[in-house]
Amino acid sequence: MSKLFSNFKLKNLEFKNRVVMAPMCMYTAKEDGIATEWHKIHYATRALGGVGLIIQEATGVESRGRISDKDLGIWNDSQIDGLKKIVDTCKSLGAVMGIQLGHAGRKCEIKNLEIIGPSAEAFSSEYKVPKEMSKENINEVINAFKSAAKRCIEIGYDIIEIHGAHGYLINQFLSPLTNKRNDEYGGNLENRARFLKEVVKAVREVWTKEKPIILRISAEDYLNEGNHPEDLAKIINLVKEEGIDIINVSSGGVAPTPVPIKVYEGYQIKLAEIIKENTGLPVMAGGLIISPYMAEEIIQNDRADMVFLGRILLRKPYWPLEADSKLDGEVKWPEQYERGKFRNNR
Repeated sequence: MSKLFSNFKLKNLEFKNRVVMAPMCMYTAKEDGIATEWHKIHYATRALGGVGLIIQEATGVESRGRISDKDLGIWNDSQIDGLKKIVDTCKSLGAVMGIQLGHAGRKCEIKNLEIIGPSAEAFSSEYKVPKEMSKENINEVINAFKSAAKRCIEIGYDIIEIHGAHGYLINQFLSPLTNKRNDEYGGNLENRARFLKEVVKAVREVWTKEKPIILRISAEDYLNEGNHPEDLAKIINLVKEEGIDIINVSSGGVAPTPVPIKVYEGYQIKLAEIIKENTGLPVMAGGLIISPYMAEEIIQNDRADMVFLGRILLRKPYWPLEADSKLDGEVKWPEQYERGKFRNNR
């Protein structure tokens, strides 16, 4: 039997398979961060297509925490109804529903907002210089994550992912490339991990211990002076006792690189293996996973516990159904689509 399509359990939460829809910004929200009917259709289609876990795109815990003014938000109660429609629909179609809570920090591109970061350094010449965060600002953001987690409970999400990757605010604190502070939130690795630790602790205070938390990380900065997988493993080991259950392993994004990053099918899998080995936590792995056979091999050989898919699910929303037909064909199709079921790979 395919291990990719076997059940997986985190705490009291059971997934019907190991296939994860990665969070991908759709830039389709109303300007106040409210979800639209388009979002509901977008996510419901992947739920119908057989994905085990959907992680909703980066959702801002503050207005200034969004990447753009077309990103989803969860900083006030007016945003609850739109998100609840997405969650209720996807869960009714058999998917476990997660949300990525994030803050863009210095990578916020909304022109009329003051942007913030651990240090007053812009991402590039095309971005505004952020205000260096005061202790008060730090506490505001931590409380914003906590308030967002409370709304997640009301909405009905099954799992929360804390976005600590791709050069956004938490990642900015973690990396020596972007964190130039000389207080307790900067300097050595333990200090750089402090903001993340306090965010996780605040979320866990309201998100009960029976409910899992994912931490998404960039395991490689792709610059010599930046973080590397072994550094991230140490950071995870410093914060995991606050309530992290699984690591979503990605890479890059914290600072521009002089040459493009070389990408190929499965290019981040080795990073996930290093994190898994050095933290003892289960991991999600991804990075141009296109082939069902590659996904199966990763899970069969315990290189990762789940695989996340991005672009391929934009091209092929029913990828899980097609993948299963190539592996063992044991997944139950939606009754309405039975006539379209693959037979002899056709």
